[in-house]
Amino acid sequence: MNSRSKRNWRQRVAIGSNPERNRAHNRRVVLEVIRMHGHLGRTEIARRAQLTAQAVANIVEELLEEGLLIELGRLRSGRGQPPIQFAVNPNGPLTVGVEIAADRLVTVLLDLSGGLRGQSITPLNKTGPDVVPGKVAEEVKRLQGQLDADTAKLLGVGVVMPGPFEIEGMSSVGPATLPGWTGVDAVSLFSKATGEHVVIENDATAAAVGERLYGAGRQIGTFCYLYFGVGLGLGVIQDGRPLRGAFGNAGEIGHVGLVPRKGPVLHGPAGALERFASVYALREHLANAGIHVSTVEDIQRLHDEGSQPLAHWIELAADYLAPTVGMLENIFDPETVIFGGGLPNSVLDAVIMALDPLPVSVATRQQRTAPRILRGQTGQLTAALGAAALPLLDTVSPHLSVAAGSAA
Repeated sequence: MNSRSKRNWRQRVAIGSNPERNRAHNRRVVLEVIRMHGHLGRTEIARRAQLTAQAVANIVEELLEEGLLIELGRLRSGRGQPPIQFAVNPNGPLTVGVEIAADRLVTVLLDLSGGLRGQSITPLNKTGPDVVPGKVAEEVKRLQGQLDADTAKLLGVGVVMPGPFEIEGMSSVGPATLPGWTGVDAVSLFSKATGEHVVIENDATAAAVGERLYGAGRQIGTFCYLYFGVGLGLGVIQDGRPLRGAFGNAGEIGHVGLVPRKGPVLHGPAGALERFASVYALREHLANAGIHVSTVEDIQRLHDEGSQPLAHWIELAADYLAPTVGMLENIFDPETVIFGGGLPNSVLDAVIMALDPLPVSVATRQQRTAPRILRGQTGQLTAALGAAALPLLDTVSPHLSVAAGSAA
């Protein structure tokens, strides 16, 4: 992606005090308050949002006209005139989330309340910028076509891709990144193809956002998310916000070399973490044993059958991941570390079990509110759910900050 494109979709909006910026922020505050509590009256919205009653009345009226809110009627409680209740409109505009992986295209449609309205996982044989935007547009149109016309309006499209961005060929495992995208204005390509507002994000960061909103991280403000894509990525949620880095490449942990608990120590790309602990590494390990897998279902079948090569890989991966967990805990001091992504739940559970004993770290406390390791709850859709949340959060959430750049 070229420098202009990168500025377009990575630059953060500076905090300002002009009325239009304040109004946009207040709209997001009102929507977030209502979304978090299901339904509320104007007075309660004003109290929770710490806004004046008149400001809330004006904003609620706008949101009703735009179809983002619906009126539920009056809530009977106590004396006096019962307050009219307002809720996020589940049949209002939708957002699209797209994960472009090295081997598949995952697409989801979400409503404003976070409800899943459509989903698909399709194989992807070509991942270049001359092919992928058109494929994305086709899949979005197909899923929209399955809905009523009145419920198919979109707020925007979130697209996530494996990093690192602007570093061609850095991947330690081969085809974990998408070649051919360096110097490409990706936002413009996807926006032109879909005709929609577009936000682009690193896949592991988006996966962490998806897990924060819809999975194991819903009640956890600070956590690390190890994302098993084709490679291995890291998403970090700090005080409810994703950590991105200056160029969107924070969390490229797959390229870090670590000393395993046992076995030989390798240096350089050959010793990088995702050479041993990633979906690509698993496939390579199984291929060396004469077993070829292409889907999560294939891996699940092997686990159900008690495959010894798979069991051996789980132990090998754990030898690298256990010190990884300790390192993440010492650097980020998270409430927990979550494992998720493109592996079956049962395999992730087996990997987590094989981590024992974990190394001593700052997380080794007797009083804990969460285990040191959790398995994610959103499965293969995690990154796409996070992608769909990006334009949703642009509109709804003032707390979980997102990249501000976009194209219309």
